[in-house]
Amino acid sequence: MSEKALNQSTIFGTWAGRAKRATAAIVLAVVCLPWSPTVHAATAQEDIRVVIFADLGSKYKATVPAVTLKSSGGLSVGQNSGGSFQSWTGLPDSTARFSVDSYRVKVLEGNEAAAIKAAQALQKTNDKPMVFIGSKNGSSVYQVYAGIYATEQVAQAAVQRISTATGAQAEVTGNKHWSTGNYGSEQEANLVRTTIAAAGFDAFTVIQSRGQYAVWVGEESNDSKLSALKTELESKQPRLTLSKVNATQTGLIVRQEAGVTTGSQVMTHYVLSGSDNSKVMVNGGSDGIQVIERSQRTYRGDMEIGMTSGQLALVNEVPLEQYLYSVVGAEVYSSWSAEALKAQAVAARSYALAQGNRFQIGNVVDGTLSQAYNGKGSEHANVSEAVDATAGEVIKSGGKVVEAVFSSNAGGVTADASEVWNSGGESFASVDSSGDTSAQKGAQEWYHVLLSSGKTGYIREDNVKELEGVTEAGLDKVTVTAENTNVRSIPQIQSTVAAVAKVQPGEEMIVLEKVPQSGDYAWVRGPFTAAQLVKSLQGKVTGTIPSSIDHLDVTKRGPSGRVLEVEANGSPLKVKYPDMYRSAMGGLPSTLFDIASTGSYTVLGADGATTHVNGAQGTTILSASGSSTSSGNGVIVMNEDRHARVIDKTQSFIFTGKGNGHGLGLSQWGANGLADQGYDYKRILQHYYKNVDIVKD
Repeated sequence: MSEKALNQSTIFGTWAGRAKRATAAIVLAVVCLPWSPTVHAATAQEDIRVVIFADLGSKYKATVPAVTLKSSGGLSVGQNSGGSFQSWTGLPDSTARFSVDSYRVKVLEGNEAAAIKAAQALQKTNDKPMVFIGSKNGSSVYQVYAGIYATEQVAQAAVQRISTATGAQAEVTGNKHWSTGNYGSEQEANLVRTTIAAAGFDAFTVIQSRGQYAVWVGEESNDSKLSALKTELESKQPRLTLSKVNATQTGLIVRQEAGVTTGSQVMTHYVLSGSDNSKVMVNGGSDGIQVIERSQRTYRGDMEIGMTSGQLALVNEVPLEQYLYSVVGAEVYSSWSAEALKAQAVAARSYALAQGNRFQIGNVVDGTLSQAYNGKGSEHANVSEAVDATAGEVIKSGGKVVEAVFSSNAGGVTADASEVWNSGGESFASVDSSGDTSAQKGAQEWYHVLLSSGKTGYIREDNVKELEGVTEAGLDKVTVTAENTNVRSIPQIQSTVAAVAKVQPGEEMIVLEKVPQSGDYAWVRGPFTAAQLVKSLQGKVTGTIPSSIDHLDVTKRGPSGRVLEVEANGSPLKVKYPDMYRSAMGGLPSTLFDIASTGSYTVLGADGATTHVNGAQGTTILSASGSSTSSGNGVIVMNEDRHARVIDKTQSFIFTGKGNGHGLGLSQWGANGLADQGYDYKRILQHYYKNVDIVKD
């Protein structure tokens, strides 16, 4: 990580019929026996289940109220059975919306102008709008909803703020309905539905399997409201025979959604009814399915629409090898050596197969919590060839597939398992990864400079002209070659971060050191103020967090040199596992880092004791001309390698390090470096993973 079969009941019959008018409120429901999904570890010959949207609690949470699926080859709905897609019916349009029959807030019901006004007001809040067009009291009506919400209580809590935002009398709706019974034809059911809707009720035609039709009435949030609806229905429609719709019944409620907030045309919207075990599969044929809400990515395989914790769940079920076409293309450069691509393919395949049912409804998720997976957009012919050339091959140890974690760049040496998550097994050990330096190839270096104002920052070497002579301390001097040259806070162009200063040609600066451009191999982060770090530590440190930080020190390192312990003001900052220091310290690329303070420095005494000297304790600044002044703004300190830095009165912290990622297992840049040296993919893998065999599973 850069970081299956389904046991289903048989679906009887086919779907038939569809309303032609956008104003008709229709439910297309497939009545089927209840079934429960069993997600198991995929094999190399099977499909893998990739969770895209779902609420899985602390394991994974990425939710949207609805998804828009599109395929140039058309969409069909059905199920996967016996390893292939079994279509129930083709959808009438190439684009369709899907959501689940959970709790919503019904904002208002009225004309188009009122709906647009309310929807626009909701767009400014977190309660995103959805507008359906229905038929009621003999005419078209626009119904504005917000949500979905996992429970009635959460939906009820949203009512007040929605009413305040829109000025409407909002109310909670839910997934409870009455059925008026079965009918022998669509026309007969439509006649009943029209009669009920004309009386002012929400009524829906239901197309069931085996050529049966029904009518559902209402969308209530609890049994009390459902009971009250029955009383009202029976008083106005005494000839109706009502039965409660089973809450676990799987179906697709087909409605027409108006694009009043997006400017799009009316679109068919399918609302999945039932429980967490209710599922339908959408197929887009060989063209794949585009998911608009996932950066408009197009995916191979089928899309499963389901529900978890009252929220929409979208799972991509795709053949494992086709999944790898995308993963490998997203994880590494397609221009890399073929052997490096093959090594990545085997590692990614092994990682995926080792996951089992980690995510309950799927084996993996589509982000770097598992592996980067961007659909067909990240595929490339070079990558596909590497995947096909290693088809079915996995990394095994002791007869079991290894969870072959990997990272972008190990910074010259991979991590020992004790330096990352405190565990990892015999397949992981700290090894040389000198090929990681290939990430720096072609990158320019940057000058770390001290300005006459006392500010420090970085200027890229192609903007710098070296001057003759040195300072009294033996440091070089430079100027710039263009007007208004930016001085950056780190050796990297950051368009969203303001420059430290702008300098002009002729203005002299002292060179503190020359460093590589921040990238996958070497990097600089910061400076972070003490307050910024205290905020970043919250929720990541298990012990007491200091209210302020005067000094920050690395006090323990592991076999590869990665950080095992950091102390703030002399007290350890305790984390659950060492790799958490990355996020705890403001989002660092790796734990192979050093810390430098802008406001203090450490002096090692003859007795071995260390002392922190504060920059405010009578310091001076060395000007660009080389003279010393008692300005009290700062002092230059230099280490044994003649790398200098400035200590000033303000306390902040700069992190310098190597590597990108946790560093355990295969280093992607290192693998490419080894491939360039002539290693084949098996030798690369056996360099990074110990006591393993590469076998065809």
